[in-house]
Amino acid sequence: MAALLVLPAIAAQTWGKKVWGELAPAWPGGGYGFAATVGAMVPFALAALIAPLTRMDWRRSKARTLGWAAAALPGLVWGEAISVVIAGVMRPKHRRDWDSACYAEGDTCWVHVRYPFVWAVGLVTTLIVSALLIVLIVKYVARDGETDAGAADVPSPAAT
Repeated sequence: MAALLVLPAIAAQTWGKKVWGELAPAWPGGGYGFAATVGAMVPFALAALIAPLTRMDWRRSKARTLGWAAAALPGLVWGEAISVVIAGVMRPKHRRDWDSACYAEGDTCWVHVRYPFVWAVGLVTTLIVSALLIVLIVKYVARDGETDAGAADVPSPAAT
């Protein structure tokens, strides 16, 4: 379990400079467009992780439950990859740790100087996409419930 937290931190230190120093500036919209894209992917990664886990029922079938757990693994990997990208832009906690290397091109302090509101763009995009997904899911569940109730009211052809 600790590996789920430690591995992204190590990967962020290894690849963070490459992602935010080379990939983000070349992205459509620059660093802000990249942050919006990453922020939009967060709810989908969580949905890909959570949706299969809600289908698990150990009492009913252990094999099927293991299958649903395996189906959640791509969402877990996707979420870990997104956390690496997000962690790659986090500045050191204490200002005294912001040495000249922090401001080197592509490093975290440089990203925040070049794109000062990158965190806000990612957060707002995550919230908007999450809200849209929730609305779509609620509408789908409500529509699905209406079709089930409507089907019960209509007599079957064999009953007439």
